[in-house]
Amino acid sequence: MVSDAERDRLAALEKRIEVAKAAAAPRRSAQEDKHRQVQLAWRMVIELVAGLLIGFSIGYGLDALFGTMPVFLMLFTLLGFAAGVKTMLGSAKEMQDKVSQEIDPKANAARAADDEEED
Repeated sequence: MVSDAERDRLAALEKRIEVAKAAAAPRRSAQEDKHRQVQLAWRMVIELVAGLLIGFSIGYGLDALFGTMPVFLMLFTLLGFAAGVKTMLGSAKEMQDKVSQEIDPKANAARAADDEEED
């Protein structure tokens, strides 16, 4: 059995360790944050355009093959757009989770455990 004095001592030690880790953590500059945001923005644009182009290509190919020019072209372009938006949202969620993990690791760990239980 652990006494209350030992628990208090361990809690104080954990706080000192967290403070030491926070002090030793490298600081990011505002310039690095701007570059990271620009990279994320370009990644999301590329994902959207790639989805559109792939959908357009598949639709055009099927229309050329079957001779039904606008039907598959429109259908697969819309499907490509939807896939691109879904991928963009996944990238945004991934980045948001990463930022929230940097801000509050304990809260994000609890949220991740809740998400795993739902699956």
